[in-house]
Amino acid sequence: MTTKEQRDAVRCFGTGSPIYEAYHDEEWGVPIHDDRHLFELLILEGAQAGLSWETILKRRETYRAAFDNFDVGKVANYGQIKIAALLQDEGIIRNKLKVNAAIKNANAVLEIQKEFDSLDAYLWNFVYGSPLQPEWLSISDVHAETPISTALSKDLKNRGMAFVGPTIMYAFMQSTGMVNDHQTTCWRHQQVQNMTD
Repeated sequence: MTTKEQRDAVRCFGTGSPIYEAYHDEEWGVPIHDDRHLFELLILEGAQAGLSWETILKRRETYRAAFDNFDVGKVANYGQIKIAALLQDEGIIRNKLKVNAAIKNANAVLEIQKEFDSLDAYLWNFVYGSPLQPEWLSISDVHAETPISTALSKDLKNRGMAFVGPTIMYAFMQSTGMVNDHQTTCWRHQQVQNMTD
């Protein structure tokens, strides 16, 4: 059995889709502390609502181009002309509520950065600065939301954000490495865990 075959046999998800395999193998669960990258995932997780994550991954590069590489300050200042252009862009999810939420959320992020110095500091405070390390035997054991994702969701909504429900925020926590939800039999579980030991 080759190394790739071994990995495929114990990968949490994504096997059979090159873009999804790469996401699982290289990104999912890796702790992120860069505000731009955190903002990108916040917007993409919101855009994914009602769709598959693979659909978003396939559009990621066009999202980066459309949203000025997720520069928070630029997105926060989008006006009606830019919104109209985004709603005509076939490279993104052309949902008016989601596009408007990205702008609304960018403005909320600017306020968070003023209050906490960074989006990173604000978010990671919810897990006391260190990734949660559950020990799941199967990916089917993983929860769709948790008390922490619910608390994060509530606080973000109070700050004016949209498309940040508890389930979306738990997916966000997984994608940003705030929680390592690789199952214990997955070849990435220990690797990701070692990033924070």
